[in-house]
Amino acid sequence: MAGETAMRFRVNGRDYQVAAGPTERLLDVLRARLGLTGTKEGCSTGQCGACTVLLDGEPGASCMVLAADAVGREITTIEGIAPPGELHPLQHAFLEHGAVQCGFCTPGMILSAKALLDRKPKPSDEDIKRALVGNLCRCTGYRKILDAIKSCAGSTRGRSKRVKKR
Repeated sequence: MAGETAMRFRVNGRDYQVAAGPTERLLDVLRARLGLTGTKEGCSTGQCGACTVLLDGEPGASCMVLAADAVGREITTIEGIAPPGELHPLQHAFLEHGAVQCGFCTPGMILSAKALLDRKPKPSDEDIKRALVGNLCRCTGYRKILDAIKSCAGSTRGRSKRVKKR
């Protein structure tokens, strides 16, 4: 397509080169160009958290980041937090605690929680609430989500363990 430039991305530990336009969002590159559809488009204004990815370990709204601004950064999507066919402890905890209903917000919630646990292994309830302030859920309420994250606090440090899918 005219106006596109070759851009190099490091996503989930792998290097990619894709052609993208100067106003193309990171969300669109992830979903349409790389096929990483775990990142969801919700509000398109950075308010709901459905499109949350980790940029250099920090949560960010991929709908608000130009693809060109993500070049050279380490990008982690929900697909990259555990080996294929396995679950990250947070994913497992969300299932165990019933913190998943429709699942639309879940990838963003889990990535925000992972970033929190990576920097603060034993967060308080208030820490967890602050970490999730940019993530909206219209199905579960938030108690089960908080319980799931708390169950991982102190033991996983947000890092992947080999937990087989059921």
